[in-house]
Amino acid sequence: MASLVAYDDSDSEAEAESSGSVNAPGQMKDASGVATSPRQDFTSGIMDVTNEGAQGTEHGPHEDPGEHRLPLVRLWRRDPGSCPSQRLQWPVKEPEVTFPTSEPSRPSSLWTCCAPTGHMPLAAARLKQVRLSWESPEPSFCSPNRSEATGKNAISFQRKRCEDCVVPYTPKRLRQLQAFSTETGQQKDVELQSPSAGCAPAPLCVTPRVSELIQPYLNSQCRETRVPRTVLFHLRGHRGPVNSIQWCPVPSRSHMLLSTSMDKTFKVWNAVDSGRCLQTYSLHREAVRAARWSPCGGRILSGGFDFALHLTDLETGTQLFSGRSDFRITTLKFHPKDHSIFLCGGFSSEIKAWDIRTGKVVRGYKATIQQTLDILFLQEGSEFLSSTDASTRDSADRTIIAWDFRTSAKISNQIFHERYTCPSLALHPREPVFLAQTNGNYLALFSAVWPYRMSRRRRYEGHKVEGYAVGCECSPCGDLLVTGSADGRVLMFSFRTASRACTLQGHTQACVGTTYHPVLPSVLGTCSWGGDIKIWH
Repeated sequence: MASLVAYDDSDSEAEAESSGSVNAPGQMKDASGVATSPRQDFTSGIMDVTNEGAQGTEHGPHEDPGEHRLPLVRLWRRDPGSCPSQRLQWPVKEPEVTFPTSEPSRPSSLWTCCAPTGHMPLAAARLKQVRLSWESPEPSFCSPNRSEATGKNAISFQRKRCEDCVVPYTPKRLRQLQAFSTETGQQKDVELQSPSAGCAPAPLCVTPRVSELIQPYLNSQCRETRVPRTVLFHLRGHRGPVNSIQWCPVPSRSHMLLSTSMDKTFKVWNAVDSGRCLQTYSLHREAVRAARWSPCGGRILSGGFDFALHLTDLETGTQLFSGRSDFRITTLKFHPKDHSIFLCGGFSSEIKAWDIRTGKVVRGYKATIQQTLDILFLQEGSEFLSSTDASTRDSADRTIIAWDFRTSAKISNQIFHERYTCPSLALHPREPVFLAQTNGNYLALFSAVWPYRMSRRRRYEGHKVEGYAVGCECSPCGDLLVTGSADGRVLMFSFRTASRACTLQGHTQACVGTTYHPVLPSVLGTCSWGGDIKIWH
């Protein structure tokens, strides 16, 4: 099979005269006026290409290796019209392109084919806007040592790459990793640097004194919640969607806010006094879908899509517990009485109860479902509810299930009879009722005692869910309900009348998390799919 070589109809002698003139024996001057040597030593080491005329190829005398040699790019600059780009770039890691030939005497390499002057191989002509990887802005000269030339070529390719060059294809996952490492290297000192995945983070410097804003409300029993109007802090630091936020449950430490994100990290913020990130934890290798404060306020339990579970002590930075689940984790809840037990649910038909002291699963709750969306404890921990992703015609017995915590038996499976999933559940602080966020774009109200009947008269609607895991919550006094929306709004409803109390234009993307401060009467935190967090007052 013959090599694919495109020949031009122009005269070889005329092209040689237009491209350059002979300046001295064995030298030639190109269009830029630079005297070049007739002999070129390519780093491949196959053969030497010399000045070619219309009649053939002549080899000049051997030169000393220390003298300057003509770079490969000069080969195509002898006839500017025959090459689409005078500066070629060849990918560093790509193998040398070879074409088989029918004539055994001719070399198989495309770049070493002896073609007349001004002629360019057809295959090479298709590589437009390509620049040689070992060429620098100033003429670089080939090195006799091939290993040294290869190293210099790689460095030159990394340092001098133009925007109009054609670069090798990089997979999407590799580009994301490179972008993540670049952003991590250029991150400013606004927040503490996070450790790599699997490494113990630095201890969190918790201020021993109580915040001055929280101190006056610690001993107050009656705190009426008012509708927030202005943004107190706009927290930016996550590089991915923020899945959930939670205030520290201990009143004296309630200035700290926990946020989980799809960027494989969870952060602790001072969201009351300064709005500064106190610590970033990078313990997971995949997205962190769920993280919860321990009831004591000194530990954080986290679970992610990497099947890993970690209990981190904030003051020492050590991991008190590490486990591995057999499914991706989407929800975690501590037992309200026994703080050594927590429930774990996710992409599985089974919910598991873990004991931190032994590091083992102590109980399982299995149902004919595919995924657990949320978990909610009732009756001081003796019962709990689980919402699932079942939404078929006969899914009335699986959408919301009530379980007995001790015996793992189902108490009721006929709770929600509509064909919508419930991505989140919330308990009312003062009355025996709970709320369920539905994908039907409304909040449903249920009784928190058996038989868990749904209220037909009160329905809180006006927001959009549209497949997002939009959270909902009640205010500490129980008079207001707050929920996010898929269009970025934050909506507040009156619990008694189900009328809309206020609407905030919170975020540009879907607002997936809302939470009231447990002590301050009118402080609200919201997070969005865009990765930002806002503190309202």
